[in-house]
Amino acid sequence: MTGGFVALLGLEFEETTPDRVVVHWQVRPELHQPYGILHGGVHASVVETAASFGAALWYGDKGVVVGVSNQTDFLRAVRDGKLTAVATPIHRGRTQQLWQVEITDDTTRLVARGQVRLQNVPSDPPLGG
Repeated sequence: MTGGFVALLGLEFEETTPDRVVVHWQVRPELHQPYGILHGGVHASVVETAASFGAALWYGDKGVVVGVSNQTDFLRAVRDGKLTAVATPIHRGRTQQLWQVEITDDTTRLVARGQVRLQNVPSDPPLGG
């Protein structure tokens, strides 16, 4: 689960539990938008990734989780440095979960905040079950 887009963003997972996910990454020029600041899509992608990891760990082998809504606010422009995202659950129900994610810079200033609603999709029952 850490290849592909996660690797492209350069995400490093410090903590992954059903109750909390902590992710770090380095802001690099290739993640900038044309004005030389971190692209908002990177924030939104990290918010969804961190929330999805935690939600999937909580849902476990009952099935999969898929994002159905991602609302991310960009609070402070970032040009460089290391960022940290911390995802925690707000609500975990039978059919959906809601996770909050806060992104801070290396001086712990809040730079972005988001929340992701995820659908819990149960696995099909095994044949004959």
